[in-house]
Amino acid sequence: MTFSPSLPLRPLLAALLLASAGCSVFHRHRAAPTAPVVVETVRTPSAPTPVTAARDLADAITAVLKLPADQTGRIRTVLNGTVEQANAARQQHPAQSPELAGALKRINIASQAQLQKIMGPAKYHEFQLKQAQVQAEMQQK
Repeated sequence: MTFSPSLPLRPLLAALLLASAGCSVFHRHRAAPTAPVVVETVRTPSAPTPVTAARDLADAITAVLKLPADQTGRIRTVLNGTVEQANAARQQHPAQSPELAGALKRINIASQAQLQKIMGPAKYHEFQLKQAQVQAEMQQK
């Protein structure tokens, strides 16, 4: 006894056979995979600074100024503290407020003074002159 599918089952059977074959016919000439899409997030003034920013900035400063490892570690510590303080200030004060602007300015001044102590006057002056180069290095990371 042989099974003979009824007429309405034939299109369904054909579809199942096509699906079970993995549709390799349609995928043979597929273009090569493209590079992954990089999505950059837009940071608003009230958004917290990512913790990786301190590491990336310390690495960029080290690369541009060719600093020794001990200075890099101390700079990273200062920048980590700066990020923590800035994020805390953003939580305490409304965005775009004079209080937040003042707090961030005080944090930045204190951080710059610590960086100057670590680097010394000559390297700190070089750092100030090469700010654009440091920013370009940081954007490559």
